[in-house]
Amino acid sequence: MAAAPVWSVDPRTGKQREQVAVEATAEEVDATVRAAHDARASLADRAVRSAFLRTAADELEAAGDQLVEAADAETALGPARLTGELARTCYQLRAFADIVDEGAFLDVVINHPDDTATPPIPDLRRYKVPLGVVAVYSASNFPFAFSVAGGDTASALAAGCPVVVKAHPDHPALSELVAAVLRRAAERHAIPRDVVGLVHGFQAGIELIKHPLIAAAGFTGSIRGGRALFDAAAARPVPIPFHGELGSLNPVVVTEAAAAERAEQIGTGLAGSMTLGVGQFCVKPGLVLAPTGAAGDRLVKSLTEAVSDTDAGVLLDHRMRDNFIAGVAERAALPDVESPVTAGPGGEHTVSAGFLTVPAEKLTTEGEYDLLLEECFGPITVVARYEDEDQAKRVLGRLPGNLTATVHLSSEEAAGQGRGAEILQELTPLAGRVLVNGWPTGVAVAPAQHHGGPYPATTSTSTSVGGTAIERWLRPVVYQNAPEALLPPELRDDNPLGLPRRFNGRLER
Repeated sequence: MAAAPVWSVDPRTGKQREQVAVEATAEEVDATVRAAHDARASLADRAVRSAFLRTAADELEAAGDQLVEAADAETALGPARLTGELARTCYQLRAFADIVDEGAFLDVVINHPDDTATPPIPDLRRYKVPLGVVAVYSASNFPFAFSVAGGDTASALAAGCPVVVKAHPDHPALSELVAAVLRRAAERHAIPRDVVGLVHGFQAGIELIKHPLIAAAGFTGSIRGGRALFDAAAARPVPIPFHGELGSLNPVVVTEAAAAERAEQIGTGLAGSMTLGVGQFCVKPGLVLAPTGAAGDRLVKSLTEAVSDTDAGVLLDHRMRDNFIAGVAERAALPDVESPVTAGPGGEHTVSAGFLTVPAEKLTTEGEYDLLLEECFGPITVVARYEDEDQAKRVLGRLPGNLTATVHLSSEEAAGQGRGAEILQELTPLAGRVLVNGWPTGVAVAPAQHHGGPYPATTSTSTSVGGTAIERWLRPVVYQNAPEALLPPELRDDNPLGLPRRFNGRLER
């Protein structure tokens, strides 16, 4: 059977623009993975790795105009948004280069023998080594930051792991361009270009997760697709780690006191967050618990005015547009669900933003209203009006895992008066990032960041954003009673690489 062509499609018109490539066959996936596997040794030197990552950032910046133009043609996300995302991507690459240079990610721990301990301690030397070739599944909504040169790729390369990227069908031409930039950067440091592989096609993605030389995988996408790949990773003869980001409702709780204090500000902020990027952010607030009564009414009025002023926008592809329109209609058809601003088709190729309201009591028990507790990708949110704190708490108790959870408190509650601390404790089991008096859209790339959460937000406890994302692609190994001359330099007593480490129980920097 001939391989299917891969087309670049304009989401503004739904028309094919150009043929980019063909879908990879099983044989081509095998060859790509094996070539990446053979390139592992080229990443062994940390200095070479960090220089490669910095050069990759430089090369991406140099090609920025071309890359942004290609990205906008395939995603319609707009030059301003894409320019910022490219800058974030370059920052990530350089941040991981700094982490590689520092060396703390190796977690070096050395214990000399101690015969007085019970039981006696032999000579033990522990650090972390790269897993091997990592499969990266690109996201649709972040064509730079969660795609070919995104955080999964940057952190894997930083760990010393070659990558094979499964390109997202929404931006195949951009994927080819970015892969070429990374390969050019690799060759400037005598690293084989195959250290970054790229394949296209649905079946190629399946072949990739099954390949025996793939050691781990990173995924950003839907619950359905991510769970299928997660199950395939677990079903292999040798299961592998699968770090998937699948879906998130990102609940927001607005206390009655907060609504009374600043309802209009909260309503406007919510509108900006839920419509940002046409609602195509993984941390879009999809469920808001707001009080009944006059303060809650003011919040809904402010939200109505702000959302009504939002222009229609283009989603990443027409499949997403169709799913959004159908999902909104299904939710709006539920009894007692109202649409103060109706979301749906804004034109032949666009969608308009909107929101739904529902009595929170409808969400406290299992039934048809559970649909409102599922993510709907696009510019829509659900405002559940609660009558008392217990009702809001019962809704929270039914929510699945999320990337984020947010609470808006009054100034007095934020100062420790009232239930502020208690609400934080209620939200903590639900999410990997808990916000106070803010909005979840906008994920800072910082050492302390955590972008993950309980299932189905993610399939592991790891983060895909921030410095600790590198930990996903490493495994610890201990050498016991190994002669000094045989040890890797990272584990020798004289510390020739100057690494931070814990030496006989004492932290050394």
